[in-house]
Amino acid sequence: MTQIIKSITVLILLIFNINTAFSQETTVVDEKGIIRWEPSGKAVKGFGVNYSAPFAHAYRSAEKLGLDIKAEIDKDLYHFSRLNFDLYRLHVWDTEISDAEGNLLENEHLDAFDYLLSELKKCKINFVITPIAYWGNGWPEPDEDTSAFSNKYGKEGSLTNPKAIAAQQNYLTQFMSHVNPYTGIAYKNDPNLIAVEISNEPHHRGTPKEVKEFINKLTKAIRDSGSQKPVFYNVTHSVHLADTYFESDIQGGTFQWYPTGLGFKKEIPGNLLPNVNDYNIPFSNVIENNNAAKLVYEFDAADVNRSYIYPAMARSFREAGIQIGTHFAYDPSFLAYANTEYNTHYMNLNYTPHKALGLMIAGEIFHHTKLAEDQGTYPDNLKFGDFLIQYEDDLAVYNSAEKFIYTNSNAEKPKAISELREIAGHGSSEVIEYEGRGAYFLDRLEDGVWRLEVMPDPFLIQDPFGNNSLDKTLAVIKYNLNKMKIDIPGLDENFEFKQINIADSEVQKAKGGAISVLPGTYILSAEGKDFEFENYKGNFRLELDKFVAVEESVDRTYVLHEAANAAEANQSFSIEAEIVSNEEIKKAEIWFQNGNIYEAVQMKAKNQYDYSAEVPQNLLVPGTLIYHIILETENGKLTFPGNVSGSPENWDFYSEDAYSTRIYNKGSAISLFDASVDAHMVVHSWKPGNKVVPINSVEDEFQVRLDQLFSEDIENKNAAPIYDYSFRYNFQKKIGARLPGDQKELIIKARNLKLGTEKLQVALLMKNGSAFGKIIDLDQDLKEIRIRLDELEPVKTVTLPRPYPGFLPYYFEHKNPEDFDLQEVEALQFSIGPGIERENLQKSHEIGIVKVNLQ
Repeated sequence: MTQIIKSITVLILLIFNINTAFSQETTVVDEKGIIRWEPSGKAVKGFGVNYSAPFAHAYRSAEKLGLDIKAEIDKDLYHFSRLNFDLYRLHVWDTEISDAEGNLLENEHLDAFDYLLSELKKCKINFVITPIAYWGNGWPEPDEDTSAFSNKYGKEGSLTNPKAIAAQQNYLTQFMSHVNPYTGIAYKNDPNLIAVEISNEPHHRGTPKEVKEFINKLTKAIRDSGSQKPVFYNVTHSVHLADTYFESDIQGGTFQWYPTGLGFKKEIPGNLLPNVNDYNIPFSNVIENNNAAKLVYEFDAADVNRSYIYPAMARSFREAGIQIGTHFAYDPSFLAYANTEYNTHYMNLNYTPHKALGLMIAGEIFHHTKLAEDQGTYPDNLKFGDFLIQYEDDLAVYNSAEKFIYTNSNAEKPKAISELREIAGHGSSEVIEYEGRGAYFLDRLEDGVWRLEVMPDPFLIQDPFGNNSLDKTLAVIKYNLNKMKIDIPGLDENFEFKQINIADSEVQKAKGGAISVLPGTYILSAEGKDFEFENYKGNFRLELDKFVAVEESVDRTYVLHEAANAAEANQSFSIEAEIVSNEEIKKAEIWFQNGNIYEAVQMKAKNQYDYSAEVPQNLLVPGTLIYHIILETENGKLTFPGNVSGSPENWDFYSEDAYSTRIYNKGSAISLFDASVDAHMVVHSWKPGNKVVPINSVEDEFQVRLDQLFSEDIENKNAAPIYDYSFRYNFQKKIGARLPGDQKELIIKARNLKLGTEKLQVALLMKNGSAFGKIIDLDQDLKEIRIRLDELEPVKTVTLPRPYPGFLPYYFEHKNPEDFDLQEVEALQFSIGPGIERENLQKSHEIGIVKVNLQ
């Protein structure tokens, strides 16, 4: 009897949900190519992330770690809401939920995906679904052998084989007709489904007629399910077929942007704002003529651990007329310590709070800037509306009347502090002083009452973009009691605060606006204000006492410090380090080594993590400064680098590791590039002939060998030829604490690797993206070529790393003043192409570079 009652209840719920679905708004693309809600007519806006926990590596990893995938999904969705995301997108791993004939398999992956969609709905997050990925399910592991059509035919076969196409048609109709058991609503009828993107990144090689027939067959398969949802198609691959795409039965095109390429395997340094100055779609007129809409399904600044770039990308997307966008990809929190899912990306609120807040601001840009409005050219487009972007401080700010959101410490004054309703930050600002490392969120519940949420402190202990493993920890989390001072109207200096995510916490009082907080959720209220959060009836979108964060994982002592590569004699020089430990640090010292003699200098603690010490002037003499960082804890001494027990004064101290900095005479040459040690950090498009070759016992040569300067891009066959091959090296880390200033010339040691002469343009790149260079002639003799700095002239800046898709601009078109400032340079740009005679452009070119000095 009980089972019968349950069944009837479920049936009633399904009927209710289905009827409710049909009564709500849906989406259409209007005659001007704008996605709108119908019947209200409002333009659709949305911003969020890709997130793949129900499938592939993430799902398998949860099983390996003994985790409940649905519980893990719940945790991450809370953070999506916390960051104000209202859009989700995913290319579904069809290989895990279909067979060779395209029949939908109702298995654990589809169940997890259904659960995810149902929970997104509860969070008022809409979605775009791409039912076909064509991918195997392995990455970064080997693919599994599944029964699916994509596994049988592969991407190429799936685009042309009649049986594969029939399987996809069958699959799409079944997929759209599938009823989500958690909502009782078929995908085709779900009001939260904004659009369907047929497939993920097809690479068509067929004729326009064949491609159009293919698209129309799959579009019809979606329509055969009864779905009226707008159908989109990826149009950034094989863009010579743009007319074909938009003459087919789709309603819009999907776009992606990887402005720093993919897979550099280490963090890319330097100012990358020129890379995101403009999202130029060369076939935009085709889109407009066909009244089609545009959405971004994936974007990221890969291999970049900075926050400033996301709002700049969002600005450029909006300028390009793009309505909605989703970042790729949000790391499931249970995997983010290792970043194994996509090692060229790294995004998670627990571990990358500054970047997550950058996405939060990007979402505000998608919602609060006009579509297709020109915001200017870099650097004039760094302040627009209520938004601010700064490369130097790795800062993005949203400063409106009601919201103040920032990615790092800043001195911006809130626009209307008395009107503030929401604050989200990382670091300190005019309203919050905070010593912790995690993000925090303040939400005004009513006059004199705020909800505070504080995330724990993350520490990145290794470059997250390398070769990763579940056994390799990249970041750790610390729960610490951190000081926070709050200066918000309505909260007096002695306001009351109480932690509400734990039971039986006591009410405490601030002193001069200052409190000490552990990670958690708090209620702040003006002194004497009567507020019971259990009875709160306001419209705050989250559960008041909810708190979600990964657990503490600091299991030992970490010293996060990288020695400066170089400094100058007799100049002021400070050594700084972050120290995080699972035990109390009683003392931190730097031991400077001179032979077997050590000179100790105590490090000063700025807060619980930041330590620094000035290097004594008597040690700043030409030579090599060698030192260790020695920590004293209750269990004895630890020496870094290496985390070795004891210290160099012990007879059995065995570590030979040490930090070192080269000290140079002021006025001596500054090494900007040395192939022996710097070639691995050169940013360039891969060519099989590029390699580092020893040329004598002390020097290596970075060799570039090209068969020709221009090759047709199979994904952009109509692109105008650009006869240029450029590569870049950012030398900021290499020159360390040395500051260029009085130098007069560049000295390039290089040669032509072939008979005859070759032209090479050598340029200094400034932080604002301006390049100043000169063309030099190389012959077969390896020699030093001198260029006076006053000979440098403005040259074109190449957008490096090369962005994807490849139709984006090759050169950075800026409006910077043509003034060269040596103190603002940060990189070398080498270009093969400028100055070469037209008849020689498509011949082979081979050059070798040994070093570049500034003197």
